Amino acid sequence: MKVFNRMGRVVGLFCLLALGGTGVQANEAPLRLQQVNDHVYAIVGPFGNRTPENLGNNATFGFVVTKDGVVLIDSGGSYQGAAAIKTLIKQVTDQPVKLVINTGGQDHRWLGNGYFKERGARIIASAAAVADQKARLQDQMFMLGNLMGKAALDGTEAVYADETFTDKHMLTFGGVTFELRKVGPAHTPGDTLVWLPGERIVFAGDVVFVERMLGVLPYSDSQGWIEAFNAMAALEPKVVVPGHGPATDLSLARRDTLDYLVFLREKVGTFMDSGGDITRIGTLDQSRFEYLVDYDVLKGRNAQQVYQQMEWE
Repeated sequence: MKVFNRMGRVVGLFCLLALGGTGVQANEAPLRLQQVNDHVYAIVGPFGNRTPENLGNNATFGFVVTKDGVVLIDSGGSYQGAAAIKTLIKQVTDQPVKLVINTGGQDHRWLGNGYFKERGARIIASAAAVADQKARLQDQMFMLGNLMGKAALDGTEAVYADETFTDKHMLTFGGVTFELRKVGPAHTPGDTLVWLPGERIVFAGDVVFVERMLGVLPYSDSQGWIEAFNAMAALEPKVVVPGHGPATDLSLARRDTLDYLVFLREKVGTFMDSGGDITRIGTLDQSRFEYLVDYDVLKGRNAQQVYQQMEWE
């Protein structure tokens, strides 16, 4: 995997801490640190479901070290999950987390907000993400209670963003420019990109899944997801930090996310045009993507969700 310096030049395979290159299996440990450049990091969580061991942190997060403190992208899946993220940040810097950006409404994007809010951080999210968080809070807490148990969920409360925006928000913090671009609905209604134009790095949130099959859920929009990915690709990033999986380049992000979405919609569309019934949608051949983690678990459900969406398009 390529790693880039602040000027966008390739500086080699350095400091991919505990990951060991592009073939990383991110489900081998709860959280792993991946250095992207001299001040930007990805925190790569496991591919599996939420568990008491991973504290709901089954996703990829990230942070940027600035002269005025740390900017954190996504706060984790629980109060204790946020504390685990902070512990990893302390391996890099003793500076406090001053700003938290939520890239969407999925539980692991925001349910750690309370931990960082208690410690003085500002929280920013799109208005659509906050609306999604509020709409699904009870469902998310119920799910986490079942998967993680009461002890692992202790301290977790709904804490929403102090500042919201509609479509785009630009800010400079500690000498680093951040552009927040709401591009959903995609995986969730409020999916947001965090673009660092000076570094040409994008934190893509759940717009991008790498090495793991994405999940098309009842509140996802497969066509909007394609549009969101294309909006991200139009930035021409040199490094993509996905919502799941290790930081990578645009080519691999396209292979594992965009190509699958386009393939799935084309396959389902052809199936529907030939009179195929939703009860047989699981027979679609998706073996082209069987290399992705969770292929067997998600392929049928994804096809069913896309079928149901396309019925109303």
